[in-house]
Amino acid sequence: MKNSNSVVLSELLSPSTVILNLKSGDKDAVLSELVEHIPQLASDPAGQQTLLRALREREQLYSTGIGDGVALPHARNGLVGLVDQSVIVFGRHNQGIHYGSIDSAPARLFFLLVAPTVTQHLAILGRLTRLLSDPRLRENLLSAATAEQAISVIREAEAER
Repeated sequence: MKNSNSVVLSELLSPSTVILNLKSGDKDAVLSELVEHIPQLASDPAGQQTLLRALREREQLYSTGIGDGVALPHARNGLVGLVDQSVIVFGRHNQGIHYGSIDSAPARLFFLLVAPTVTQHLAILGRLTRLLSDPRLRENLLSAATAEQAISVIREAEAER
């Protein structure tokens, strides 16, 4: 991963890491719901709690709501040893929730990022931010009917950029 363009986001997603109907009603509950979908932490409650604590600390510093209905929850620092490969959990909330975003818009699209190294973390974060600046991608994600379709939408956006 020399630069953020070499990161293939669609390869970091799988149908099991895509939730098209988040149920949670607030930021903290959404974080928990997203963390529950990380395959590498499924049987590691202590790891889940470590990650949740790090995510909450990051949100207290400054919201990861980047505006336009998008939030990119991530820990401030790489959590070495928590996961052995990068993973993204994509969640969609139909109504949106208050997330403290810079534009005050409710967040509807969530991309939880966990990476084993700071370098990978920053590369993925940069790539996600650039891709999600495209309103067409955001609209396509809001209308995706299945997890596979959501991943395909991201794959197509990556191919264009």
